[in-house]
Amino acid sequence: MKKLLLILVSCTALSAQAQELPPNAVPGKCYIKCTVADELREESETIQVTPSYKKLRTIPATFKTVELEVLVKEPSVKKVFFPATYETVLVEVSCEEAQNLNGGEGDKGTKYVNYRAVPAQFGSDNTTIQVAPKVGKWEYTQLKECPSANKEDCIVACYVERPGRSINVPITTLTQDASVEEVPIPCVGFTYKKQVIKTPAREEEIAIPAQYATVKRRVIDQPAQILEEVVPATSKSITKTYRVDRQGNRVSDEAGGSNLAGSTTVWEEVDCNMASGSNLLPINYDLNSALLTDEAKSIINEKLLTLMKQKQGLRIEIMSHTDSRSDDSYNMALSQQRAQSVVNYLAANGISRGRLVARGYGESRLKNNCGNGSNCSEEDHAANRRTEFRILR
Repeated sequence: MKKLLLILVSCTALSAQAQELPPNAVPGKCYIKCTVADELREESETIQVTPSYKKLRTIPATFKTVELEVLVKEPSVKKVFFPATYETVLVEVSCEEAQNLNGGEGDKGTKYVNYRAVPAQFGSDNTTIQVAPKVGKWEYTQLKECPSANKEDCIVACYVERPGRSINVPITTLTQDASVEEVPIPCVGFTYKKQVIKTPAREEEIAIPAQYATVKRRVIDQPAQILEEVVPATSKSITKTYRVDRQGNRVSDEAGGSNLAGSTTVWEEVDCNMASGSNLLPINYDLNSALLTDEAKSIINEKLLTLMKQKQGLRIEIMSHTDSRSDDSYNMALSQQRAQSVVNYLAANGISRGRLVARGYGESRLKNNCGNGSNCSEEDHAANRRTEFRILR
């Protein structure tokens, strides 16, 4: 029974959800999962590179000097004050007038009298006061020689009455209470000196005239001007590259999802031997040369160009080698040039460079024992001057 061999090789990283199986798989075939590159197309577009704007030019103002008469001190009046003059007079104030003066508020309604106190007068008397009341009580005595064995049989009870007791107490009585007598004070007036206005104060106004001066002033002769010039916009034609899918539909950058040109995932059927590792391109280079001969180009067309055009999702690594002759660093550079020659040829024939990787290995991977200092034939050395390719996993 034939087995179905699946080789999951992708040009981009595969997630766990992307590990689905190819549809309609055939037993014994090998398949590679790849992202098909979208086609890049170009179009021309005219864009405005500089906007239309105004260019302004200013003409400064010009000035001239003029003479002006200006007010340096405003007119006013000066006021002269003449104080009042006074004379002194003697004023006599009677007792009655003094009581009505504003300064004698405390005297208004007050009698001009003194007061004399008349002491109280007393008399003598007495009164009887009972100090102890009349009382009666029973008094008990016991016979000294009691013939009975019970002593209570020999007790004598007598009712005794005692009279009340009083004393005679002398007392003082008020015959006339204390009183006050008024002693009149004679009312006396007073005199004082008073200054009275002889001539009242007055004020006179004296006019002070305004003062003027001649000054020079710098004034505008011709005002400043602004001249306006419109600079037109400029445009430039540019070429834009955009992507289209296999159906010719334009694809936006948001829909791409990666750095590759395309986003369509397909399963490509490949030869199982080709998918397993390195594949030899039977290209023989001349010694110290990276040029592709016509025979080499035919081999590339047959082995690689047709394959990559049919399987548009494949990515290929071109690996070139040299023999051991010459310096190691020189051989490493020469092998890189040989790999790049193959990549350049494929790119010139319509294969995207994004699907190609050129790598030189110099003399690090010899196929035989013809290393440095060996005595090998030209045929053995030529076997090491080879190019291989492998499908990138």
